[in-house]
Amino acid sequence: RKGYFSTIKKGNDDISKFTETKKLVCERTLAGTVFDSKTNAVIAEAKVILLDEKNQVVAETVSGKDGKYSFKVNCNKNYTVRVEKSGYPVKENRVAISTNPENNLDFILEKEIIPNMPTLSTIKVGTDLAKTLDISLIYFDLGKSLITDKATVELNKILAVMQEYPKMRIDIRSHTDSRASVQYNLVLSDKRAKAIIAWLVKNGIDANRLRGKGYGESKLLNRCKDGIKCTEDEHLANRRSEFLILSL
Repeated sequence: RKGYFSTIKKGNDDISKFTETKKLVCERTLAGTVFDSKTNAVIAEAKVILLDEKNQVVAETVSGKDGKYSFKVNCNKNYTVRVEKSGYPVKENRVAISTNPENNLDFILEKEIIPNMPTLSTIKVGTDLAKTLDISLIYFDLGKSLITDKATVELNKILAVMQEYPKMRIDIRSHTDSRASVQYNLVLSDKRAKAIIAWLVKNGIDANRLRGKGYGESKLLNRCKDGIKCTEDEHLANRRSEFLILSL
């Protein structure tokens, strides 16, 4: 743990001695790219997690617009890399780090299979994908417009269809029941429609393929207007999201 090094200053050789005060770490780069198995296109904003030999999380990152990710790792260590992306099953790979300057580990993700994936013979302009995919409700917390985990499960179905049909454009319509004021419900439903659009864009859908609007309680499906006593199931029927196909 002792050594020497030389430097040249103004034409003269200087020789210096050093002592290692702490164990030096052999550090390398682990890098890779995340791809879609069907299109071979890169996948951006996939969550990439690095785990050590005890399966403990060491670091997290997201793939860039070019699908690439990277971590600093130690030589001669074993790691697990996990990739998570909406619309795709979680995938893990083990990797042993060599002393090469860069270690590469690419991921090829296969889209989740949607059991009710519609075909062009079963959908047309004006079709509501929510009905086709048996989505009765996009779940939001009471009075809020943040996308919940339950909402993500349902939105993944819409995402898969739009990825399957890249020319499809949809109109997202968010509705509430009649409880709360008309203005409150209108604003809330519009925020929810915009939150759904933002989620789809974040997960790779071009914003030009989407439009959306909140209708509040203006398009109730049943008798449950203000002042009329209704069951929870009757109110539930009015709290819905529609995904109408504009073009294919």
